[in-house]
Amino acid sequence: MKRTHILVCTGTGCTSCGSFQTRDALLTELQKNGLSNEIDVVETGCMGRCDLGPVALVHPEGTFYKNVLAPDVPKLVEEHFLKGRPFQKLLPTDPQTQNVIQTQADFTFFNRQLRIVRDNCGVIDPEKIEEYIARDGYLALGKVLTEMKPEQVIEEIKASGLRGRGGAGFPTGRKWELMRQAPVSPKYVVCNADEGDPGAFMNRSVLEGDPHSVLEGMAIGAYAMGANRGFIYIRAEYGLAVKRLHIAIEQAYKAELLGKNLFGTGFDFDLEVRIGAGAFVCGEETALMRSVEGRRGQPQPRPPFPAQRGLWGKPTNINNVETWATIRPLILKGAKWFSSIGTEKTKGTKVFCLAGKINNTGVAELPFGTTLREMIFEVGGGVPNGKKFKAVQTGGPSGGVIPEQFLDTPVEYETLQKLGSIMGSGGMVVVDEDSCMVDFARFFMEFCCDESCGKCPPCRVGTRQMLNILNRICAGDGELDDIQKLEDLAAMVKDTSLCGLGQTAPNPVLTTLKYFRHEYEAHIIDKQCPARVCRDLLHFEIDEPLCKGCSLCARACPVQTIGRIGTLKKFEIHEEKCIHCGACFEVCRFDAVKKTSPGMLVTA
Repeated sequence: MKRTHILVCTGTGCTSCGSFQTRDALLTELQKNGLSNEIDVVETGCMGRCDLGPVALVHPEGTFYKNVLAPDVPKLVEEHFLKGRPFQKLLPTDPQTQNVIQTQADFTFFNRQLRIVRDNCGVIDPEKIEEYIARDGYLALGKVLTEMKPEQVIEEIKASGLRGRGGAGFPTGRKWELMRQAPVSPKYVVCNADEGDPGAFMNRSVLEGDPHSVLEGMAIGAYAMGANRGFIYIRAEYGLAVKRLHIAIEQAYKAELLGKNLFGTGFDFDLEVRIGAGAFVCGEETALMRSVEGRRGQPQPRPPFPAQRGLWGKPTNINNVETWATIRPLILKGAKWFSSIGTEKTKGTKVFCLAGKINNTGVAELPFGTTLREMIFEVGGGVPNGKKFKAVQTGGPSGGVIPEQFLDTPVEYETLQKLGSIMGSGGMVVVDEDSCMVDFARFFMEFCCDESCGKCPPCRVGTRQMLNILNRICAGDGELDDIQKLEDLAAMVKDTSLCGLGQTAPNPVLTTLKYFRHEYEAHIIDKQCPARVCRDLLHFEIDEPLCKGCSLCARACPVQTIGRIGTLKKFEIHEEKCIHCGACFEVCRFDAVKKTSPGMLVTA
């Protein structure tokens, strides 16, 4: 029996940094040192700290290593496994105290979490069903099939207070009950894994790290609702998640945990994967169902709702990855246990993605009711480089920005809605003082314009007109009445769009107008960008006394607008040709290039 296990993260974040090469190097080095019989290398899913990848955890002592690249493996094996001491070079440090962190238990990022959905992620090999079963995998399915009636399962879900984790927060038990009551058959269950928010990868981390939890949850739900066939709809960009889903489904069929007569009860359940082309709008239920059917992914009016008329005109239930993955622990530990976590209105935990200007980038699972301040400054480690926190956007492109004065807000569906934002799928993008909120709103409005399916004019035309106004403001061509136009257009798009994409697309604009109106006014009235981001409102010049004549700025300029001053070695910028790209500012090592917006000055 192996005395030690080296858990190597092979989620997408770490594999993109070379974790498979790290795995191979570990296997080679352990073999070379005669340790293969004592130490096992285990490929796991995402551990959560994506910015430190590739990461590795030594079990059972819990030593956590960051940036474990293949060239460092020989020294790591020598120090830790031959000499018996941690390899200091690869130990992480606390971003706030700069103290060295040796074990995962000492990491605030990890010890502040409560892992329910992601309990197996980073612990088991997701491509081995035996490891999932060893941690009570498929025990919940066996329990409901042999001990519970479908109605009892639904009552347990209702009693738990579980709400859908896809964004709307609709009570899951009620949704299942409506599906159960539908008199038409056949019925279908669907997993929405079409995670398209920029900066969001919660669902991907679960599918890559613990795919069987989703399969088991869907089988339980299918039994409760009277369905015998299910689909997992996932975007093609999630190649590793797709691969591991296929492996998991094949293993489950082989173990007779999918297919005919499960647990000898007569219940049949078949499951297959459907690949989407990456359209953001297919995260909306009716558009998703059309895509599953092989048609163009466009939303349809509701009612009828999917539980009444869904796939191929039959009753259909759609929940997202996180909701399905919650079912197994909920059934095993009971509704009372689950409902004791979270807040009065929102029970359980939520998986969040921390991204943007934050030290600890990655995936964190926290109880509902955790405040934004705790998420960003304790779990997330605060804002890097000593910069000041400015805002956080929750809920992806359809979410709103929340400024500093609301950092003590406990996070749940209703509290975020009161601030003009949404929960969404759980993405959180942190913004620091160097970000322009007008440009920020423009970025997400451009995303929504590109992703609009074009079916309804309010979304197709309204978002485009809003984007045109934002472009004008960022270019310094805005007028004061543009602010009122934005607010009027936003109200029209929200009230009249067919689906959730259009109905929530104005949120970034409305919240930036609400909390950062002064930045819009600065762009329009003073023709300046307070954050010095909007390049059409910037001016670059070279401070002659500081210029060393190194020519880096001239070589970086894409339009050759920087030249020498006469016969001097120093350089100057010809303003009439400058495109305000900022390349010279970025490369100058002597603070000679100055970036200005009217009334402002900052050095490189």
